[in-house]
Amino acid sequence: MSEHIDPTPATEHASDLGLDFVVTQHGPVKSLAEAAAARGVPPADIIKTLVVRRADDDFLFVLVPGDREISWPKLRGLLGVNRLSMPDAATAKAVTSYERGTITPLGASTAWPVIADATIPGRRISLGAGRHGMALGLDADPLLAALGAQVADISEPQ
Repeated sequence: MSEHIDPTPATEHASDLGLDFVVTQHGPVKSLAEAAAARGVPPADIIKTLVVRRADDDFLFVLVPGDREISWPKLRGLLGVNRLSMPDAATAKAVTSYERGTITPLGASTAWPVIADATIPGRRISLGAGRHGMALGLDADPLLAALGAQVADISEPQ
């Protein structure tokens, strides 16, 4: 980790998993383009962690590149369900311990299943670190393996 950075549950979990990562800190951002510029990466390399509800008290993390969005028909088909939803901000915080905009599967209060879009493996990514203005730069493959992520085609261009 970088010097003088207070650890977060996400950075501690990444360390516990033996992941090789670099912490980036930046000021407030209001868009994907601003976040990418602040982190020095293309927007496609910023990975969004979305909380999806399958049923009451049944959630999962969906990882999608910044320049893509969930394809709901593909995700429903993969999971074999007819309905999925996104919880409101309060529910998302209650089930992950993270505020919206800081959510990451690393260090979340519950280790919900992780589904990662098929465009993520094989590259270096920037993933939220559980605090506004803080991100982890790391290789996707060791992260996905450590999280036991299911990799599938679940997104479409924005």
